[in-house]
Amino acid sequence: MEINDKSTENYYSANDKRYESMVYKRTGKSGVKLPAISLGLWHNFGFVDDIENGRDILRTAFDLGITHIDLANNYGPPPGSAEENFGTILKQDFKSYRDELFIATKAGYGMWDGPYGDFGSRKYLISSLDQSLKRMGLDYVDVFYHHRPDPETPLEETIGALADIVRQGKALYAGISNYGPEDTQKAAKLLKDLNVSFILHQARYSMFDRWVEDSLLDTLKNNGVGCIAFSPLAQGMLTDKYLNGIPKNSRAGNDSVFLNAETVQSNIEKVQKLNTIAKERGQKLSQMAIAWILRQPQVASVLVGASSSNQLKENVKALDCLDFSEEELNLIETIIS
Repeated sequence: MEINDKSTENYYSANDKRYESMVYKRTGKSGVKLPAISLGLWHNFGFVDDIENGRDILRTAFDLGITHIDLANNYGPPPGSAEENFGTILKQDFKSYRDELFIATKAGYGMWDGPYGDFGSRKYLISSLDQSLKRMGLDYVDVFYHHRPDPETPLEETIGALADIVRQGKALYAGISNYGPEDTQKAAKLLKDLNVSFILHQARYSMFDRWVEDSLLDTLKNNGVGCIAFSPLAQGMLTDKYLNGIPKNSRAGNDSVFLNAETVQSNIEKVQKLNTIAKERGQKLSQMAIAWILRQPQVASVLVGASSSNQLKENVKALDCLDFSEEELNLIETIIS
């Protein structure tokens, strides 16, 4: 898919002040700093979507100082199309800014037919990244993740493949996603023994989904690894979307596999109480939910999606009020615990 870029109106030159207001956080004990809010291309960047809207979102993100763009091989739909669309936009708008961008992709979910297109074998990971690089028009990504644990492939094989990918220069750093504390510890030791930089663990984390607090954050801290949190708004529950019921065009209204009406109904009282606290802080609920995650020292960045540039701008406003009083934290805890 091509973008018409012949007119001066479509020429992109980044905002000169893009780094002045963004907050950057160190990723574990590495040399990498990530924007406190990163942009994920899970939705709204596939072939079924308007590429000009995606282009506007990416331009807005970079102009706001968002340098980290997160993809995966299966993002679309169809799978692979988000990477391909991103590659098109990258070539036409961001080619001269490549060294200012921190680009991630992943492999671990079903991508193609047959026994080699899923999970965590060396065959799958290396083949998938080669395909991803081709779709995006890149020589390397900044971080490559194994997207989910593989219950059948030995961890040594999966981690060995990540290590070789870094050694080959196809990725600068290795990461994992959705791993529990025990497997994360094993992966960290294997990568350390292989002298490969393991800097990021991508995990689901929100006020309504706090599993990382049990021991994962401590495991990451002990190994000098940063956390990047996805689904910070609990699939939309921690926004103003469901304050007055369930809209028909919402995920819950359509009984999405990610969020259903029953889950929303069981949490609506909590959402309303949290919204009251957010208003008193001068924030939207979504902004407070993002700020609440960023208070964790081990969290390097919160990963958000966006269907429009205005939605992204609203999320970034979370950075205007990151501090919480002890009273606010205690009150939030009584609501969500």
